[in-house]
Amino acid sequence: MATKSSAHAVWDGDLAHGHGTISGKSGAFQGVGVSWPARTESPGGKSSPEELLAAAEAACFSMALSAGLGRAQKPPRRLEVNATATFDKVGDAWKVTTMEIEVVGQVPGASAPEFEAAAKAASEGCPISGALKGNVAVSVRARLG
Repeated sequence: MATKSSAHAVWDGDLAHGHGTISGKSGAFQGVGVSWPARTESPGGKSSPEELLAAAEAACFSMALSAGLGRAQKPPRRLEVNATATFDKVGDAWKVTTMEIEVVGQVPGASAPEFEAAAKAASEGCPISGALKGNVAVSVRARLG
């Protein structure tokens, strides 16, 4: 059965000086401020689509890695994932160019090569990574800690 997730955005004003808010239908986030300067200069307490994309990648990747380690009979005690989306001007247009994932795991019984292989597999199996595939370069650095 398919699941649908949705969000709502409201934008006021022109791109450079305007601002907006985003809210998720789930209620998990409401009225989060967004702005063009948050995308290209300084966040100033506001978020950006790229930050939300990085959050989605970090959450999805951590779940995919946890599942893969569990299937390998090496469930993680803890995974800390940082995802960074790069937003850059390419030619005349702005584009998300890269997604860098860094993960540190506490995984009893796993060797470093096993953990690195599981992280690579998770980046290929995570649905958010799949949505980026072919359009955004995704890289993964994994280490046990």
